[in-house]
Amino acid sequence: MNISAPFIHRPIATALLMVGLLVGGLVSYPLLPVAALPNVNYPTLQVTAQLPGADPQTMASSVATPLELQFGEIPGLTQMTSASALGYTQITLQFDLNRQIDGTVSDTLSAINAATPYLPTGMPYPPTIRKVNPAHRTRSTWSRRRWPGWSPSAPPMRSPSFEGSPSTRCLG
Repeated sequence: MNISAPFIHRPIATALLMVGLLVGGLVSYPLLPVAALPNVNYPTLQVTAQLPGADPQTMASSVATPLELQFGEIPGLTQMTSASALGYTQITLQFDLNRQIDGTVSDTLSAINAATPYLPTGMPYPPTIRKVNPAHRTRSTWSRRRWPGWSPSAPPMRSPSFEGSPSTRCLG
């Protein structure tokens, strides 16, 4: 006797069994604990430096470059991105999953201290470090601005925001 013989001899029972399995699967499918993306928190830091009045090219060459050279020496650094704007540089550092965030902060602080002699003397305060979650990046901001011919019914203007920017670029 083969395994399919009872199903062939009882087609109605086979159909009911198939419908029961289908209904059970449809009911239990939404209850599966599966996420679209894995819950992974990469140790990520954001370093911000300001030099009032400096153009983006100056910020990139005199502020971002010395910092990036020192940050490149930090062990476990997997990704470094930066953005420079008028008087402002933002560098995002992402580390291996096996690095602890507190260890990355101390290594980054040491790298900033090592880069301090190479930074411009007119900086009002040293670069700052902030812990960030790369999953919660802001891609763009919405704002209403007044310009000649502005009306309250005008649609909002979309302007880019470089917080958490995915690549190195100069704005301005």
